[in-house]
Amino acid sequence: MPTLATENRLPSPDDFYEALIDTHRDLTAEQSGMVNAKLILLLANHIGDMDVLREALSHARKGV
Repeated sequence: MPTLATENRLPSPDDFYEALIDTHRDLTAEQSGMVNAKLILLLANHIGDMDVLREALSHARKGV
């Protein structure tokens, strides 16, 4: 059973962060929220494993 990978797996995390920020540039708060929701659903579909997704949801909520 796959588990959530929480270690850095990006070859260039700064490049991803820059792309993420660029994606939200010049958007309203509502548009930015829509982009985030779409991104979450696209990545969840790509992952496709409900156990991993539940683990990610739980992990994301910790400390909030």
